[in-house]
Amino acid sequence: MDVGSSIRGSHVVNITPINRYSAKARHFHWTVAALVVLAYALILSTDLFPRDTGIPDFLLQSHFWAGIGVLLLAIPRLIERLRKSPPPVSPPLHPKLELLSRITHWALYAFLFAQPLLGISTVWLSDGAIPIPGTSLAVPSPFGVLPHVGHSLESIHKTLGTVFYYVIGLHIAAVVWHQFVRRDNLLKRMW
Repeated sequence: MDVGSSIRGSHVVNITPINRYSAKARHFHWTVAALVVLAYALILSTDLFPRDTGIPDFLLQSHFWAGIGVLLLAIPRLIERLRKSPPPVSPPLHPKLELLSRITHWALYAFLFAQPLLGISTVWLSDGAIPIPGTSLAVPSPFGVLPHVGHSLESIHKTLGTVFYYVIGLHIAAVVWHQFVRRDNLLKRMW
């Protein structure tokens, strides 16, 4: 039986209010977070290996597919977020902090969509296809090959990747502040 539940007759009755995100939302959050970390780790690792080993190409291809995984999970994650309001932070935030929190969260969602879409578009327009790691298969570009546009999108993708570090850092710093300074239930809602 769950903590906060009691048995009345043959029914389990929850005696505490819902103060956590849904199991789906928590699953999407942590899986997407792991894929974002993986995507960064893969792209940052490409320079650690000699080009002629093929390892950098494999890491780059895997980076693309981690990004596609982020995109595919960001869609149902956003749907779940729109379906169910987040549980309240207790004690409630000051209205200015609440606004900053909302802006940061929507910025995170924007990055979760923009980065993979830019990455996919970059590869399609630069190379004409996205190779599937470990195979000789590739997903062809529906747009044809436009290297100059692909190069421009790659620059934007890299710049946003750097900006995303700061947004993620702000998110993590806020969690630490809520947990250890403010001592509210923010982290418990997502755990």
